[in-house]
Amino acid sequence: MTRAPNRTTADLSSYPDLVVIYLGMRVNEPRGVRTLMSFGPKIRKSVEAQPDGLLLHENLLFSLFPPHAGMRQYWRDFDSLERWARSLPHQQWWQQFLRDRGGTGFWHETYFRGGQIESVYIDMPGTGLAKFAPVTPARGSLFSARRRLGMREGNEPPPGIPEGELYQQ
Repeated sequence: MTRAPNRTTADLSSYPDLVVIYLGMRVNEPRGVRTLMSFGPKIRKSVEAQPDGLLLHENLLFSLFPPHAGMRQYWRDFDSLERWARSLPHQQWWQQFLRDRGGTGFWHETYFRGGQIESVYIDMPGTGLAKFAPVTPARGSLFSARRRLGMREGNEPPPGIPEGELYQQ
């Protein structure tokens, strides 16, 4: 007779505002390999600093050809994630990346315990949600995660880069 499986589940009652975010960077051009590789040490150092609200960080490999790596992070709540994303060093990385993507594409998908989901894709082929759901430009009311979620604005940290500045040519 076979042994019964040891089925368990995570008790999330202490994490009512839990947020899970998947992030990925994909090489789109040969120079993108260097860009992708340069982020590993930066991310590791950032995680070792134990940002407030980060519960767990896991590295992921989505594909070898083309190189496409990323991570999954569990955050206590959206405010903690947003505060970290809009402060140094992340804010500086984001600004630099948006000005020169270095031959890569980037995406994230954020999942909330309450059922909300938001995403953004930059220079990416269909990935994740965008592989089956229609996509629309992330501009105006869809520019920030907070806006895509329909959350109240007012006391959030300033954006990493204002929309008007990003699209100036």
